[in-house]
Amino acid sequence: MLTIYNTLSRRKEEFHPLVEGRVGMYVCGPTVYGDAHLGHARPAVTFDLLFRYLQHKGYKVRYVRNITDVGHLEHDADEGEDKIAKKARLEQVEPMEVAQYYTNRFHDAMLRLGCLPPSIEPHASGHIIEQIRLVQEILDAGFAYESNGSVYFDVEKYNHAHHYGKLSGRNLEDVINASRALDGVGEKRNQVDFALWKKAQPEHIMRWPSPWSDGFPGWHCECTAMGRKYLGEHFDIHGGGMDLVFPHHECEIAQAVASQGNEAVHYWMHNNMVTIGGQKMGKSLGNFITLDQFFTGSHPMLTTAYSPMTIRFFILQAHYRSTLDFSDEALAASKKGLDRLFEAMKRLDSVNVAPDAAIGVEYANDLEAQCYAAMDDDLGTPQVISRLFDACRIIGQLADHKTTISQEGLERLRTVMHTFVCDLLGLHDEAEGGNAEREAAYGAAVDLLLEIRATAKASKDWATSDRIRDRLAALGFEVKDTKDGATWRLDK
Repeated sequence: MLTIYNTLSRRKEEFHPLVEGRVGMYVCGPTVYGDAHLGHARPAVTFDLLFRYLQHKGYKVRYVRNITDVGHLEHDADEGEDKIAKKARLEQVEPMEVAQYYTNRFHDAMLRLGCLPPSIEPHASGHIIEQIRLVQEILDAGFAYESNGSVYFDVEKYNHAHHYGKLSGRNLEDVINASRALDGVGEKRNQVDFALWKKAQPEHIMRWPSPWSDGFPGWHCECTAMGRKYLGEHFDIHGGGMDLVFPHHECEIAQAVASQGNEAVHYWMHNNMVTIGGQKMGKSLGNFITLDQFFTGSHPMLTTAYSPMTIRFFILQAHYRSTLDFSDEALAASKKGLDRLFEAMKRLDSVNVAPDAAIGVEYANDLEAQCYAAMDDDLGTPQVISRLFDACRIIGQLADHKTTISQEGLERLRTVMHTFVCDLLGLHDEAEGGNAEREAAYGAAVDLLLEIRATAKASKDWATSDRIRDRLAALGFEVKDTKDGATWRLDK
């Protein structure tokens, strides 16, 4: 049975979908006004992993991930300029040009990271009608008020009837105390109230007509409205980064309860932060490294370029609820670990089988059971990877003829490794993504050199033999001499 940590209950719970065999999952996507960075990659990879695993377990999954292309202001306290509109003004283009450009780049980065596309990817700007309807429902229920053409959620009134702060573990007094510096500013009754609809100022580019004013929806509305449209009033999982717990997801709960009388989400899941030197990585702090900079190595904190699969593996090596601290050294170690995994999988092709082998199908079955147990325990990818590395050690012994395996055991081991490395962790060997003919040609050239070296060794021409080995090593080729001949791999 799959168990997942529910942020709402603050404990692990067995996963039981609301509808047998089907899962509805909503994950907060990016605000598309800049390139995606490592902090965006983490939730994308985390919930791609969950999407893959739920499907693997036989569920029919509807995975909805939104694109925020309107309504997210510079400051979450409903102040400042729309982030996309500001970018458009500075670059003298249409806001939707900005949104489309960075949406395209986000999609490209996700594809390179091996993330499967969601089932539905709604844009906030395409669901203004649904958001206006949501605001009207909250007004009709008495939990919102209009002020100068804008509409605000009445948090204190809501808190009298329900509990505002249940997801983040805050009480209203804590929220009020944290907001006192802004008391008396603006058109809200209380500083803790949040915008459901904002009247557009004359210079504001993005605006739509509504019963209250020409304006735009508050940031929190889009996920409540679009989650309901595509997943219904009640659905299984809502995910995102832990930085969204408050205020964004807290406000989503309040909006759902105020508009429909009860909560929409059964399980709330949140991945932890990516940090640099202990500080959260983020655009607002200016300490982020974009995914494109990782892929090209064009950042002063990077000593080399890191491939998309290295980034994905780096993310999966930590549990999704633990902090992931970036360093160049950690990424280099991840690259070595990833290379080790795929090298072991390749070496399975050269393993000899024996009918009276020391290792049978039981080993692969046990490996599979351990990996499934780790995945079922709140997506325990560090434990899965640890078990896979144990298997790499065994594969090394098999390839070096230090132990033997049965034919059935080999086939099962190959299947288990592929299932967890490729199908579930979503990793693939990037070396195999190049030109197959060119890869085969340079492989044949290396083999030819090793044949010449073998002839030189047989003739006791040690100088030629050593020269070939040393030159290959300088180019990054690791050559090993075995009783069955020399083997090689490109160690870079």
